Amino acid sequence: MSDQIPTRDITPDPVGHHAPQATVTQEMYTRRRHLYVREIKGIFQRLRRGTNWALMLGFFLLPWLNWGDRPAIWFDLPGREFHIFAATFYPQEFILLSWLLIICAFGLFFITVFAGRVWCGYTCPQSVWTFLYIWVEHRLEGSRNQRIKLDQQPMTTDKMRRKTAKHTIWLAIALATGVTFVGYFTPIRDLVVALPTLDASGWAYFWIGFFTVFTYLNAGWLREQVCIYMCPYARFQSVMFDANTLIVSYDDTRGEPRGARRKSLTHQEARAAGHGDCIDCDLCVQVCPTGIDIRNGLQYECITCAACIDACDSVMDKMGYPRGLIRYTTENALKGKPSRILRPRLLGYLAALLVMIGVFAWAVADRTPLGLDIERERSQLFQMTRDGQISNVYTLTVRNLDNQDHDYRLSVSGLPGLTLDTDRVSVPAGEARQLVVEARVDAEALTLPSQEILMRLEAVNDDISIEQESRFLGEIRR
Repeated sequence: MSDQIPTRDITPDPVGHHAPQATVTQEMYTRRRHLYVREIKGIFQRLRRGTNWALMLGFFLLPWLNWGDRPAIWFDLPGREFHIFAATFYPQEFILLSWLLIICAFGLFFITVFAGRVWCGYTCPQSVWTFLYIWVEHRLEGSRNQRIKLDQQPMTTDKMRRKTAKHTIWLAIALATGVTFVGYFTPIRDLVVALPTLDASGWAYFWIGFFTVFTYLNAGWLREQVCIYMCPYARFQSVMFDANTLIVSYDDTRGEPRGARRKSLTHQEARAAGHGDCIDCDLCVQVCPTGIDIRNGLQYECITCAACIDACDSVMDKMGYPRGLIRYTTENALKGKPSRILRPRLLGYLAALLVMIGVFAWAVADRTPLGLDIERERSQLFQMTRDGQISNVYTLTVRNLDNQDHDYRLSVSGLPGLTLDTDRVSVPAGEARQLVVEARVDAEALTLPSQEILMRLEAVNDDISIEQESRFLGEIRR
């Protein structure tokens, strides 16, 4: 299949006629250009690096923390228990996870409307690990120019040593990432002991290998390709932008016409000579992790890491020009129009986000560590006993969602004289028990063929209880 598509220029001539034009071809795919990202210092890069290191330390250290006799964060899939510090959640409470994911989605919408793709530049795992790999590259292979020269020269002992050291550290970081990730599902203290002796499970080796390989590939080799071509956020983010969204922008009114000039010229002298503030040093392009030129306007590849802002500000300082040629600003501000940060859409996302966070916090704080499911016997709706009573059979599933064993008392209400043949059940911590109970009532107590009843389950020695509705079926005697 050809990797080019034919196109025809249909631009009208000056008198409005479409003159016949030659067919040309346009590349469907752009050949990847290896990026040698330049290291830069500045306020935004200090903020980004601080955020990155905090996130990585949290990721790598949390599995090692203990809470009592278990890991502080442990997603125990075989035991169907999900421990997060003092709280333990169970599969039946996955509605809370769904609610949390919705909160995260609205949080992403809110931050995108407010400040564009800033999530990608400061906290996205792909960016965090990519910047870590680039940091290692800087330490071992030198500055941008040194790395370019190193790659252009033939293989030497020094080049082999530097490349081997770099890839060894990259693989070590990837392996540590894989082991740590699996450590959230298997106690990591036991895992690191079992791995060398081949005593760990096959799934542990599989997932460690999986995350090792893809961390190494994504952060070491693919890098910006993941952000540009694989990440869906890059594609739909633009629908949440508006003219008041804070984005990294180049002020072309101030910067153009760009070009070199003598450093001895003051800012006023340069402006008087017809120069814009941009000296066309290309430093903003060299520091960009996705390789774009911010001077070409807003582009979906921009991850809003603000490296170009720090680079441009450093040049402005050296030239004695005002900072802010590249800055966080809005489209309206660049056009000289007033910007509205607090606008209806942003406030709407914020209100929805705060409400959902509040409801989620209340649901977690008010959760009852007890679950009860009731299922009626389906093969026989009801039975008539010899002593003139009507009986219904129910299968109860009792889940103890607490961290300690409990004895529970079972009672039923809704009909006069309604009784159960079983009123006690014991369930160990974090487990579930099924029991079959029979409910009986005198036939004269029924006024309808189907009546609502209420079963109540409460802990004997604790203030834990739950109620569940069901139906009692029978035959009405006249």
